[in-house]
Amino acid sequence: MSNSRNTGSVLGIEPMSARSIILSTLLGTHPPTLAGRQLTALAELFDIRPGTVRTALSRMAAEGELVADEGRYGLGPRLVQRQKQQDLGRAEPAAHWDGTWFVAIAAQDSRSLSDRRAFRSTMTGARMGELRPDIWMRPANTPEPDRPEDVLLVRGGLGADDPEDLIDRLWSMKDLDDQAGALLVALEKNRPLLDGDDPAALPSTFLLSAATVRFLRTEPQLPSELEPARWTPPRLRPAYDDFERAFQKLLRNFLMTATTP
Repeated sequence: MSNSRNTGSVLGIEPMSARSIILSTLLGTHPPTLAGRQLTALAELFDIRPGTVRTALSRMAAEGELVADEGRYGLGPRLVQRQKQQDLGRAEPAAHWDGTWFVAIAAQDSRSLSDRRAFRSTMTGARMGELRPDIWMRPANTPEPDRPEDVLLVRGGLGADDPEDLIDRLWSMKDLDDQAGALLVALEKNRPLLDGDDPAALPSTFLLSAATVRFLRTEPQLPSELEPARWTPPRLRPAYDDFERAFQKLLRNFLMTATTP
């Protein structure tokens, strides 16, 4: 499994636990349901013992992350929503932008830690950028974000002397471009591994797929008018689409063999 460790270190990914393998696999599966034995067989490629996987499945079902039904496991409601966000991240942003912005403001002065975390998670999932802890915003070229309770959501024009400066305050654009560039190079380098029928290629390519999906789920999807020059993320999506088609084919073939008694 040294290849998967090397891929993870290059992309800043921690070694995957049983839970993260289960979630990443189901989040990439449509519909998001697989047999326990399939998930166990996949985790074994990462040197994770079957007992560890069974324990993780039980805990995740008890906590509502998974729904169990006669040996099969599907995503719970909250994670189904995350899968929708993930799928939207792979889509190209709308070509037309009317110049308006979304602004979300937490109106309640005192909020619990769980409320603050939920607000941040919702905003991040909607690709909003944080101007300050209670104010998040973005160009309105993506679907309207969900509005948590006690949150004001406004859409309208924005007067700004330097929109590029505002974009840089909302997102670390250089870091995002560097991440997209590293992922693009890794996708191109590892794509030939998927042309065979060898499941040994799955651990390293699994890590790369998970890292790319995570990036695309929160990448801001800016309108072309606000993109920096030589912005890499638009090139990442088609490269990942090609990679993911080959990866899912190899993964499906492997999981089919895992259903054979």
